[in-house]
Amino acid sequence: MPQAHTGYDLAIIGSGGGAFAAAIAACNKGRRVVMVERGTVGGTCVNVGCVPSKALLAAAEARRAAQAAGRFPGLAPATVPVDFPALIGGKDALVEQLRAQKYTDLAAGYGWQIVHGTATFTDGPALQVALNDGGTTTIEAAHYLIATGSTPWTPPIDGLDEVGYLTSTTAMELDQLPEHLLVLGGGYVGLEQAQLFARLGSRVTLAVRSRPASQEEPEISAGIEAVFADEGITVHTRTQVSAARRDGDGILATLTGPGGEQQVRAGHLLVATGRRPVTDGLGLERVGVKTGDRGEVVVDEYLGTDNPRIWAAGAVTGHPDFVYVAAAQGTLVADNALEGAERTLDYTALPKVTFTSPAIASVGMTEAQLAEAGIACQCRTLPLEYVPRALANRDTRGLVKLIAERDSGKLLGAHVLADAAGDIITAATYAITAGLTVDQLAHTWHPYLTMAEALKLTAQTFTSDVAKLSCCAG
Repeated sequence: MPQAHTGYDLAIIGSGGGAFAAAIAACNKGRRVVMVERGTVGGTCVNVGCVPSKALLAAAEARRAAQAAGRFPGLAPATVPVDFPALIGGKDALVEQLRAQKYTDLAAGYGWQIVHGTATFTDGPALQVALNDGGTTTIEAAHYLIATGSTPWTPPIDGLDEVGYLTSTTAMELDQLPEHLLVLGGGYVGLEQAQLFARLGSRVTLAVRSRPASQEEPEISAGIEAVFADEGITVHTRTQVSAARRDGDGILATLTGPGGEQQVRAGHLLVATGRRPVTDGLGLERVGVKTGDRGEVVVDEYLGTDNPRIWAAGAVTGHPDFVYVAAAQGTLVADNALEGAERTLDYTALPKVTFTSPAIASVGMTEAQLAEAGIACQCRTLPLEYVPRALANRDTRGLVKLIAERDSGKLLGAHVLADAAGDIITAATYAITAGLTVDQLAHTWHPYLTMAEALKLTAQTFTSDVAKLSCCAG
């Protein structure tokens, strides 16, 4: 057996955004770090999540833009042919480039070792690692960080295991464009994948248990459903896939919804029904680390577990599955574990974005959440037809909804369906963080002919009829 790895300040299981943030922070403190990765270095985001999906979404948007050029007088729509294998090849090249630049090369530059193998906790605590190239080794450290992320989860569906379904990971590895794709799930993954393949030329059917983007405001859900209908995507709401079986070269799925059962035949079935933390096989029970109902590592506000030497960060904790959350938590663990900082994170103004087109973005609370909390509020919703930039773009699909505390007018939530929604929501995030009221937001500088001006205009609707204002009236 190879010599044990000892004398480390921090041993990290996983190599995604949270793991790397913690490792960099620890190295900057002059501490010794070792990382264990059983698969490909870089975690979900760079390998199978954010980077590949957004690269393909951008390509699909470019093709859609050519087809939609006819909305501008003087331009004719154009059909752009798709070389799908070349598109996937370009995505793979980008992933490899960023994996090297932002992960493997960084680790080498900072000087921490990446051990390639599968780690399991043993008494001590210590890590026993089954090396990918054979053999085992033991790693001992003052502190341990679990940053193993999450993996696609599939619900129990009769016949599903036999039909060869796709997940968000394997969908990014197809070598041929599906002729007809059935997507199960209306969260951000399902919505992005459905629109991506539809815009590349697949016929797409989407089945969702309640409504598209069910965690968002109802107006947002209705808006994106209308966009999908306009783009030829068939959406079945309040519907589940109850059974699936092979049917020749395709899949025959049984959909159960308000109208009863119906059969849908598709070439591929993509299951995008959420993700679950990766904790199986870690041996957490041996070292006194508890897990929750979904398999998540139970942590306190400092991201510590019941074992004072073991910490967790990122999606494995059950916190929002965003790489920027994982990165912030990884840095926090380095501070708390190695310096006893007792630092915490405030998730009150945590923004989220779904990269459909138009995009969905939100920050703060929804109207339903405020009602459940017993907080009286007032809301205003502004369709994009009142936003000059949207008019100039000849695309007014979407809206902005602002929610304010009834008495104080303090901004408590912002919800956007629009092009550049991610950029718009960043400004709203700052406003909520600063404690601005909608009146203050209405009188804050916003440059004319930007989509972010929609925030100002929506804030103005609390006291004015913006239809009666000139295009740039303050």
